[in-house]
Amino acid sequence: MQETVFNVLADLALKATGQAIPPSRAYLMEARLSPLARREGFGTLADLVHCLESRQNAVFRNEVASALLTHDTWFFRERSVFDMVINTLLPERLDATQSGRLRVWCAGGSSGQEAYSLAMLLEDEPGASLRSAKIEILSTDYCKYSTEKARAGVYNHYEAQRGLSIFRLMKHFSRTDGGDWQVNETIRSRVSFRQHNLMETASGLGKFDLIFCRHVLSGMSKAARMRVAEVLAAQMAPGAVILLGEGESFQGLTDLLEPTRDIRQGWVEAGTANRAAA
Repeated sequence: MQETVFNVLADLALKATGQAIPPSRAYLMEARLSPLARREGFGTLADLVHCLESRQNAVFRNEVASALLTHDTWFFRERSVFDMVINTLLPERLDATQSGRLRVWCAGGSSGQEAYSLAMLLEDEPGASLRSAKIEILSTDYCKYSTEKARAGVYNHYEAQRGLSIFRLMKHFSRTDGGDWQVNETIRSRVSFRQHNLMETASGLGKFDLIFCRHVLSGMSKAARMRVAEVLAAQMAPGAVILLGEGESFQGLTDLLEPTRDIRQGWVEAGTANRAAA
């Protein structure tokens, strides 16, 4: 890949989504953009970049930036996290709020597997305190295609079998005419989906009692991670918890949040944790 082509695409990724792509990963950039380039009739990525620079088409720029993101995810990723949320975190938050209502945000939720995993657990395994609670789940992602796919709840066989037991696949999904698997209406009705860029304010989404932001930060620049911390902190209801993915941290990025000892990868409003995470 030509250096000038790489620089334009890397700059687009950084400005649009906060992704910091090093030159050593130019091969990955080429692999992710080649299908889009072919679809649009470009012979090379240089032709695609020329179009980006000459036409200034915001929709196309967003599509290119989306293609550069990592979209890999699966159902019940790190199952122990979901068990902790269902058995401990949500009941504790429900008891603390005394409202009978909770709001959950899956930030950077990709094609919906994380949100649907939580919805299935709420349907199948709610504790006594959660059975009568109203729990709203919102999943957002930068990518328009991922958001539309999540809303439709349709997954191919490979996607459906990643993390799902046969029991849940048969109970909560049905086969489409094309042979794919679609989440049934009962589960889909528990989740709403919106397109949102974590680099931008989320004030229109409201406040949340629990925020998932797992496996989103790792590819971002330090400045972008600082921005995400600021955006998420602004949407926390009193006592809210943010859950990050393994290996992710806000340490050294913000004074707004601090880790908790009793919730693995959990972050709360600064000054509210009993002691730092172990």
